[in-house]
Amino acid sequence: MSKIVIALGGNALGNTPAEQLKLVEGTASAIVDLIEEGNDVVIAHGNGPQVGMINLGMSTAAEAGAIKSSMPFPECGAMSQGYIGYHLQNGIRNEMVKRGINKTVATVVTQVLVDEKDPAFQHPTKPIGAFYTKEQADRIHEEKGYTMIEDAGRGYRQVVPSPKPVDVIEKEVVNSLIRDGHVVITVGGGGIPVIEKDGKLLGTPAVIDKDFASAKLAELIDADMLIILTAVDRVSINYKKPDQKELAHMTVAEAEQYCAEGHFAPGSMLPKVQAAISFAKSGHKTIIASLENAKDAIAGKSGTSVTL
Repeated sequence: MSKIVIALGGNALGNTPAEQLKLVEGTASAIVDLIEEGNDVVIAHGNGPQVGMINLGMSTAAEAGAIKSSMPFPECGAMSQGYIGYHLQNGIRNEMVKRGINKTVATVVTQVLVDEKDPAFQHPTKPIGAFYTKEQADRIHEEKGYTMIEDAGRGYRQVVPSPKPVDVIEKEVVNSLIRDGHVVITVGGGGIPVIEKDGKLLGTPAVIDKDFASAKLAELIDADMLIILTAVDRVSINYKKPDQKELAHMTVAEAEQYCAEGHFAPGSMLPKVQAAISFAKSGHKTIIASLENAKDAIAGKSGTSVTL
């Protein structure tokens, strides 16, 4: 039996409540496959579209006078943890009941410590929210002052600071739940970023990359394996080029070389590979794989493994 941290990609979730609830049925099935084999499973997830949607909705309501003020970004992150966590809890529990698995599943609203001196605060890079045309992005920048960038050929999105995780505040809560046999959903959206001042934790407007947060959590709870799930079966070099090559395995040194050579897109595959390197350096295995083939990836039949 292994302790596994699963980092869900955006393809496992949806952009509307109805779409997400439906998508989560398939997501839950793949996760419960691993639970059914006797693994202790901890689930992390992104929240880029969802937190952007919540932030934009609250800002629009405030501008219209429907509410007194817009919602601070850390609170938007907390709301997204509850919203997404509820759907995952619901889907995973229903799937376990269907298979006769007697386990409970809980979402932990999770704070993640970051360093207020992290240079990321001076250079926003993390895409959130909806995709826009260049004309729409220019207008939003002029009206709201948001930083907008082109995101991997898919359109323009708002970007916010993305500091690296230093610690997971609720890690002992997560460990306690795992020891008691529960399935845990945690560091949702990378966790709510907090800084420490005078012994107090203060929320800060940023989004921590969920893959880096998952790797940090996996390290802190001494997980046996980190599985980063995405939309492709394997990591590729020379992606979408005539000489594209899928990789079944990378050493840390090879992965670092491929990163340095620019094979992976920032905001897409690059943070997944960097997070895989981070956890693999602790002596454990990381797997990057598609959601549908997670079970096969653990068996070495799919996915890309990253080890020392």
